[in-house]
Amino acid sequence: MALLRPLLLDVVPNIQQTAALALGRLANYNDDLAEAVVKGDILPQLVYSLAEQNRFYKKAAAFVLRAVGKHSPQLAQAIVDCGALDTLVICLEDFDPGVKEAASWALGYIARHNAELSQAVVDAGAIPLLVLCIQEPEIALRRIAASALSDISKHSPELAQTVVDVGAIAHLAQMILNPDAKLKRQVLSALSQIAKHSVDLAEMVVEAEIFPVVLTCLKDSDEYVKKNAATLIREIARHTPELSQLIVNAGGVAAVIDCIGSCKGNVRLPGIMMLGYVAAHSENLAMAVIISKGVPQLAVCLSEEPEDHIKAAAAWSLGQIGRHTPEHARAVAVANVLPVLLSLYMASESSEDLQVKTKKALKNILQKCTHLPALEPLLHDAPPNILKHIVGQFSKVLPHDSKARRLFVTSGGLKKVQEIKAETGSLLQEYINTINNCYPEEIVRYYSPGYSEALLERIENYQPIL
Repeated sequence: MALLRPLLLDVVPNIQQTAALALGRLANYNDDLAEAVVKGDILPQLVYSLAEQNRFYKKAAAFVLRAVGKHSPQLAQAIVDCGALDTLVICLEDFDPGVKEAASWALGYIARHNAELSQAVVDAGAIPLLVLCIQEPEIALRRIAASALSDISKHSPELAQTVVDVGAIAHLAQMILNPDAKLKRQVLSALSQIAKHSVDLAEMVVEAEIFPVVLTCLKDSDEYVKKNAATLIREIARHTPELSQLIVNAGGVAAVIDCIGSCKGNVRLPGIMMLGYVAAHSENLAMAVIISKGVPQLAVCLSEEPEDHIKAAAAWSLGQIGRHTPEHARAVAVANVLPVLLSLYMASESSEDLQVKTKKALKNILQKCTHLPALEPLLHDAPPNILKHIVGQFSKVLPHDSKARRLFVTSGGLKKVQEIKAETGSLLQEYINTINNCYPEEIVRYYSPGYSEALLERIENYQPIL
């Protein structure tokens, strides 16, 4: 570092650039080296040269600033403190697209850390110029400028609003169908980061007529385009039933379900969550997810995905679909989801989050489920805290359904209920009593544990009449 620093002021421009590049590569490598660049008092020199030198040097200097700023908020703050932002913003107006790109990149890397740093970038006047950069012909520049706008928007509604106020949404929305995958990734990400903050911002994104064009991105060959498109749709659906309905009407739910079916792993996650958000709003929206065959697809994710956090998201979404009415719960139950949820809840290797989500989903679905064949297998495995919900459902249905009462006996359900040890006076005991009251007393006795021993005892004690 000490040897490179004087070379930044060398009389030969080529040596200056090479020295700056070398510093950039060192700083890029890890935060200790980036720290050394700051401590070596190299930044003020770079900032000074950034304003004075030719385009090759500007690119190299901006690269050093980006390489230092990317590691931590503290290092990014050091760049702000030495007055780099104003100079970087001036570089956004440079005639050379490479200089604009390097400056956009550095500004984005500074802004991505937190709201204060983002605000500093905004206060330096970067946003209108970044919006001009996304309209330039060079694809690389548009990618980086869109990425910087995304990094600024993500922290707060106020920062997103400053991006919107300059008319960014319309320009971003026009690029959704651009053939360049990396540009689409950044554009979709920027729109998501704007839409996530509030209903108003989400509505502004929708008003830019992103539907139905954004749905084509769900079929894109690039995995990240798919993921970011699903994230954008999720962020919009989350806010209100009206926005969710708009997505349903555009064919968005069916498109997301197809997308989940066509990919694996983390790419599926935003789509899985989006279905849960849509279903959570109302019975009709949950029914729209069911009609589009969302439940079997979520069931596949629940059993196929190795990662706990993806299973947890699928469990949460299934719970949101099944919690509305008995019809909704039945649609979830017939997809054979309940035993899978139960085994994940009881598995010791499941993460805490997965256990919480599967328990909540089971509770949500069970409290509405009147489809007894799906509940019966759970009687044998469920722990007491889940068992009370299952027995509770039987106690609601059996008194009014003679066919179900008969089936409950022949399938071994009644026998199992007699084996449950419930505390006297507990809710579970009440449910068991309600079920037992549906049957003649001798039938209940016959299926109670110890009945056969009692019979044998009577045989032994019986004196035959000779």
